Amino acid sequence: MANPLFFLMLMLCISHSSQMLLLPLTHSLSKTQFNSTHHLLKSTSTSSLARFHRHHHQQRQVSLPLSPGSDYTLSFNIGPHHNPQPITLYMDTGSDLVWFPCSPFECILCEGKPNPNPSLKPLNLTLSQSDAVSCQSHACSAAHSHVSNSDLCAIARCPLDSIETRDCSSATCPPFYYAYADGSLVGILYKNTLSISSIFLTNFTFGCAHTTLAEPTGVAGFGRGALSFPAQLSTLNPDLGNRFSYCLVSHSFDGERVNPPSPLILGRYDAAAGNEEVEFVYTSMLRNPKHPYFYCVGLAGISVGKKMLPAPEILRRVDGKGDGGMVVDSGTTFTMLPASLYESVVGEFDARVRRVHVRAREIENKTGLGPCYYLDRVSEVPVVTFHFVGNGSSVVLPRRNYFYEFLDGGDGVGKKRKVGCMMLMNGGDESELSGGPGATLGNYQQQGFEVVYDLEKQRVGFAKRQCASLWDSLNHQNR
Repeated sequence: MANPLFFLMLMLCISHSSQMLLLPLTHSLSKTQFNSTHHLLKSTSTSSLARFHRHHHQQRQVSLPLSPGSDYTLSFNIGPHHNPQPITLYMDTGSDLVWFPCSPFECILCEGKPNPNPSLKPLNLTLSQSDAVSCQSHACSAAHSHVSNSDLCAIARCPLDSIETRDCSSATCPPFYYAYADGSLVGILYKNTLSISSIFLTNFTFGCAHTTLAEPTGVAGFGRGALSFPAQLSTLNPDLGNRFSYCLVSHSFDGERVNPPSPLILGRYDAAAGNEEVEFVYTSMLRNPKHPYFYCVGLAGISVGKKMLPAPEILRRVDGKGDGGMVVDSGTTFTMLPASLYESVVGEFDARVRRVHVRAREIENKTGLGPCYYLDRVSEVPVVTFHFVGNGSSVVLPRRNYFYEFLDGGDGVGKKRKVGCMMLMNGGDESELSGGPGATLGNYQQQGFEVVYDLEKQRVGFAKRQCASLWDSLNHQNR
């Protein structure tokens, strides 16, 4: 079965005030590469766990959304006005650089890896010396974990006298190396024109990769770094780059389904659009000195029903080593919690649900999720609420965001039974989570909410929305 993808297509609408750029995300789910819902869920849960733990073992990392069910793609054109070329990339709030395959291109161990648009070939751009990024540039340092310009120019074999006089204009930025969940790449920085509808960014900086390991598709980083897509867009219009949001239409793992568009909004708009009463819950972004491109927030606790379970201190703040906090991530499917909090949540949840429903242990083994239950009668599950740091910063999750229900028995053996599984995951013991975030808020738990990244006020907001209606309303306003 094909990896389920969320295709972000270029039906762009720009408001008359040029304060907002609206893009539709559409979700296409297919199981053609997977022989069962169990297999798909297992692959997704395994990839979510691998991505989370990768945060703690790299000095600098690009976290690509490799999990089935968590892939968002962004399409645009790159290249000069007379010869622009289309490109489709993964959209990821957990990374801060735009890169893609360039011809000649070799992808090692890429057999069977998902490709959101197989018809698109690696770009065969005609790049001149003027398109190369200088070793002296801030962009070069940003791509090399902030190595000094002098060191980068020395690596690029610029003469010492030119380094001392800051006259290394002929020396280009050395190749950079990025690692992510189960692969890596080597790329070279260039700048050229990026176009989206009628918007043109003439000096857009991107990475051109000729060799990758296990990754046939590039990424459009939406993180907090200077080379991210929103940051570079802000050079054209600060309002477009200082705030963006998305609202994910609910999806499932039990068959092919095409959902209405989910809006991705760059810039500001009337929050009352969609004829809904909207109230955002905000929590402050936390600075992470080791992973400055992450959108980290503080988690105070999780309620199961009316029982409040306080979060460990590691989730409430980020220390000077970059440890702690919760990352709001579009590229991870399921929310990852440290073991102590996860076990408290599961214990309270199970104590309530098992009064009515029988545990489905074999389903847990097949999917990598748990606890799971056979729902042979009217299902009753407690409400789950996330409490973020800040007065009144509580978000009540819709049931579908944390308890997924499907029919078991698709292998043709025995009668099909309705099953439900909790969609939160154990990220491991706190002592093993040094060097990175303590938890990740996955996109599955973000469904049905507009999630706002307000870079000007350094906060993340959540509002319960009818995402399909929001898309219809915003699209209608901008015609």
